[in-house]
Amino acid sequence: MDKKPIVTIIGAGFAGLSAAALLAKDGFDVTVIEKNEMAGGRARTWEKDGFLFDMGPSWYWMPDVFENYYQIFGKTAADFYELKRLSPSYRIYFGKDDTMDVPSSLQNLYQLFEDLEPGSSKNLDSFLAQAKYKYDVGMNEYVFKPSHSVMEYFDPRLAVSGIKLQLLGNMRKHVHQLFKNEKLRKLLEFPVLFLGATPQNTPALYSLMNYADLVLGTWYPLGGMHKIVEAMQTIAEEQGVKFIFNTEVTKIEVKNNIAEEIITNKGNFKTDFVVGNADYHHIEQQLLDKPFRKYDEKYWDERTMAPSCLLFYIGLNKKLNNILHHNLFFDENFDEHAEEIYTEPKWPTKPLFYACCPSVTDLSVAPEGCENLFFLIPIAPDLEDSESKREEYFNLLVKRFKDLTGNDISDSIIFKRSYAMNDFVEDYHAFKGNAYGLANTLKQTAFLKPSMKSKVTNFLYTGQLTVPGPGVPPAIISGQVVAKEIKKKLKKA
Repeated sequence: MDKKPIVTIIGAGFAGLSAAALLAKDGFDVTVIEKNEMAGGRARTWEKDGFLFDMGPSWYWMPDVFENYYQIFGKTAADFYELKRLSPSYRIYFGKDDTMDVPSSLQNLYQLFEDLEPGSSKNLDSFLAQAKYKYDVGMNEYVFKPSHSVMEYFDPRLAVSGIKLQLLGNMRKHVHQLFKNEKLRKLLEFPVLFLGATPQNTPALYSLMNYADLVLGTWYPLGGMHKIVEAMQTIAEEQGVKFIFNTEVTKIEVKNNIAEEIITNKGNFKTDFVVGNADYHHIEQQLLDKPFRKYDEKYWDERTMAPSCLLFYIGLNKKLNNILHHNLFFDENFDEHAEEIYTEPKWPTKPLFYACCPSVTDLSVAPEGCENLFFLIPIAPDLEDSESKREEYFNLLVKRFKDLTGNDISDSIIFKRSYAMNDFVEDYHAFKGNAYGLANTLKQTAFLKPSMKSKVTNFLYTGQLTVPGPGVPPAIISGQVVAKEIKKKLKKA
């Protein structure tokens, strides 16, 4: 029997896990080398005093992407965790005693629009129909393309789709043409926050996120988002994937343009093929010698990065009142905050923020009578990060949270842990301390993103800094795309 080709994957984030299982299923000898103590990348967990925190992603959108992935291995999500649809999906705070609960049912959603802007349900119907088309075409046609070349998109059928997908329009214009009510506009512009750009600079294509949000719904895997990581790691191990944790790759040894060996702080690994799922910039600029780098530092400095964020993980010794699982605080000016992220980067003057309280849905993530809470403020990447600055913003959040929700947590904190840019760099080698990868601007979409292809013949990249982009579902798809590309490459060899 021929020796199985050895594939080494650097990083056990969602894209790495996705690629690993698929490659092992097809007969490759796959090893995943992970710097940190567990799989998941940014989706690690942190436990303290009976509290369990998801450190990264907290929104479960696009359930079809997860289900489609599991089905490749004859599994379903239900084999690994119980999935609960949140109802309401989330709450938006526009001010004190001024909130919007986003309904999970379409009938109630249409009524909400009518209540706030009489006659707008007709425009909502048109908006969601377009969003569905974009979702169906985008998720079935575009995101599974490796985007090695613009020629992949020269297909008459896709050209027609491209017009309908509104690639050249922007979200701000698209939403504002259809709706006049400012609260509805904010609701519809909110999902682009996940994409890392202002509505003015995000292609209208991404109203597909509204379809994911408002139609497909907001879900939660009981036990926490890390249940997805556990499921994907289990599938990978069932296929024969080997995981090596607490091990950092320090160099990729290349000879005759072929990556031959992975050098780590705990030993060396011979390989036939490499997948880079760690931070793209770090791998290219730190692990590869200069002749094998596709991009230089100037290229990276000119990229528009998605935000970083300041996070606080908080254990409370009491239950909160009148709070949902997901809570968005839009009581300050969205455009001013966005300006301080993208145009004139600085610590925000009056930030919008997000509060997640998973123990509202899931009692297993906090001790009895306690609450699991985390705050998140989107901030510009590459700012000066200090404990004093973090504490300043924590105090601001505690006050705003009290003023807007009536919950005073100041005397109920068992512990808190902050997490920001310095931590993203330390834990993930994140370029400029970013949290969400590259912004999905028009100039950084599809084949205009950093390429999956390396200059090294047997090396491809995957994950949030390449196609299709940031987010858990896109990362899973990125792993699927790179696995397919490797199979094609090795068959030709």
